[in-house]
This record gives sequence, structure tokens and C-alpha cells, in this order.
Amino acid sequence: MKRKILIDYRKEKNLTQKQVADALGISEVYVRKIENGVAHPGRTTMLKFEKLYQKNSNELFPELFQVYIDTKCIND
Repeated sequence: MKRKILIDYRKEKNLTQKQVADALGISEVYVRKIENGVAHPGRTTMLKFEKLYQKNSNELFPELFQVYIDTKCIND
């Protein structure tokens, strides 16, 4: 699932994936994988995205912060 919000913020700042990668100190391939939802960033990388886009991680990566409560019980 593509992370459209990341792509939109990058385009708002008129940045290429290469420019984002250089600004964050990560590879362009990793930026592409994160934007495409193929890879999940670690906490350090999330903080770098927060600083670059001036948005919090919950907004940039909402699917990583969703709470799922499993209420199904296992019977013995």
C-alpha cells in the first residue's frame, strides 16, 4: 500500500526521491521502498522524516500506529 501522504509532502516541497534520500542520509532505493509501503522505517528514520516534513510520525505513517485489539479468546 503506497504511502500517498509521504509522496504528497515530498511533491509539495518540490523534492525528488534522490533529494529526500540525500537530506535524510539514506538511500534513494530505501526512500522509494518506504513511499511504496514495501519497507517500514525505523524510529530514527521516522524522526528524520518528521524533521524534513515538519509533521509527526502518526501523520506520516498512520498505518504503523493503528491499534488492533484482538478480542478473540483461545479455548483450552
